[in-house]
Amino acid sequence: MTDNLEQKALITIFGGTGDLANRKLYPSLYHLFSKGYLKKNFAVIGTARREWSNDFFRDKVKESIQDIATSSAEADEFASHFYYQSHDVTNKESYVSLKTLSDSLDQKYDLAGNRIFYLAMAPNFFGIIASRIKSEGFVDTKGFHRLIIEKPFGHDLESAKELNDSLREAFHEDEIYRIDHYLGKEMIQNISVIRFANSIIESLWNNRYIDNIQVTLSETLGVEDRGRYYDESGALRDMVQNHILQIVSLLAMEPPIKLSTKEIRHEKVRALRSLRVYEGEEVLKNFIRGQYSAGHAFGKELKGYREEDNVNPESNTETFVAAKLLIDNFRWTGVPFYIRTGKRLAGKATQIAIRFKDVPMNLFSGDMALGGNVLVIHIQPNEGITLHLNVKKPGQGMETMPVNLNYAHSSPDGMNTPEAYEKLILDCLRGDATYFSHWDEVSLSWNFIDHVADVWKGTDTHFPNYKPGTMGPDEADELLTKDGFSWFKIHEEE
Repeated sequence: MTDNLEQKALITIFGGTGDLANRKLYPSLYHLFSKGYLKKNFAVIGTARREWSNDFFRDKVKESIQDIATSSAEADEFASHFYYQSHDVTNKESYVSLKTLSDSLDQKYDLAGNRIFYLAMAPNFFGIIASRIKSEGFVDTKGFHRLIIEKPFGHDLESAKELNDSLREAFHEDEIYRIDHYLGKEMIQNISVIRFANSIIESLWNNRYIDNIQVTLSETLGVEDRGRYYDESGALRDMVQNHILQIVSLLAMEPPIKLSTKEIRHEKVRALRSLRVYEGEEVLKNFIRGQYSAGHAFGKELKGYREEDNVNPESNTETFVAAKLLIDNFRWTGVPFYIRTGKRLAGKATQIAIRFKDVPMNLFSGDMALGGNVLVIHIQPNEGITLHLNVKKPGQGMETMPVNLNYAHSSPDGMNTPEAYEKLILDCLRGDATYFSHWDEVSLSWNFIDHVADVWKGTDTHFPNYKPGTMGPDEADELLTKDGFSWFKIHEEE
């Protein structure tokens, strides 16, 4: 890991003509270029089956950054570092020509043999690409070699193990960067700072003072053009296995000895090992699933999930999951972690709500209930923190009223915080894997999810069971009410 501003590397993007590359990767690389992290000594190779020229590829790259480029001259300079290679990932000969180009660019830009391989394509190609990278000598250089892969990392624990074994034949664990863009979000990374930099928070971060913790990832969109993928995945695998369990591990982990990749990952793994794995009836008691119906919401008529393109008309794939998670360790025994995620819900938001226990006795205003103390971490769309407190209402007497202390995590000029992909690509360039998923985290998450999926597979469902524009099926509310709690509303929820 280096603290130098400028980074040297050849970045090869498999799937360089795809949607992810155009929407996220090229704009993120441009931001790194404009900020000086990438200067003269970098090059990018885009690969795909299409027969494109370098000039055509560079025009596409400039189109992807046209709304953020500060000048056409800077955009031209940035795009001049991009090269295109038509490539068939299953054809050995394609790798020969790709290696020739890689070696020539390494010399041209003085890259010291540093190479990053970004697999922005279907996971079924990950193994063969990694194998060819190894066998054809791409990693036979003196610099670093790092592999970035996108989710899904397997469909279950068994397939994840097979995929991991194939990658480990070519790369060491510390060279594999399993990217989860949620871990690059500013307020996700802020969880550790909020906890460990504030004694007033960390001293209360346990079962003596916290009633429950709620994690909500809600979307207003349906599956859109992802029907084929989503019908094989569902909300459990698409959102809970990675994004949500990663957030839970950051919330539940013990303080690390120091803020290093090794120590933070160690504590996250310990937290996931403490996650109670449900069996049989426990799954049905603690997990709720749903699927949205057709209906009127957001000012228009919307299709039900089963009417979406490329979705089985009799599909039992869940588009909503709510659950009660339990962490069986000294710090968290008795504190439920409630999670929920779904599509076609009332609002778009990702937030964490930490509900603190009520005061032992209400001394104020007779029978009037006090507002609860809640710390809310807003991850998106509005990044920030809100602390809900009680104060005296102006006037005579000692009547109370709730107030909110708000912090908006944005710069004074209104600029957004760095995009998640920008932060994570820079971390990879620097060799910092803190906010990438380690294999131990992935395997523990899949083990937990597989137990749920196996029980669901053998039980009947009654879909669809929630209307668009709501916050999911009624059972999701009942999951909390039977414990004496309720969901903390998201900002956009009506």
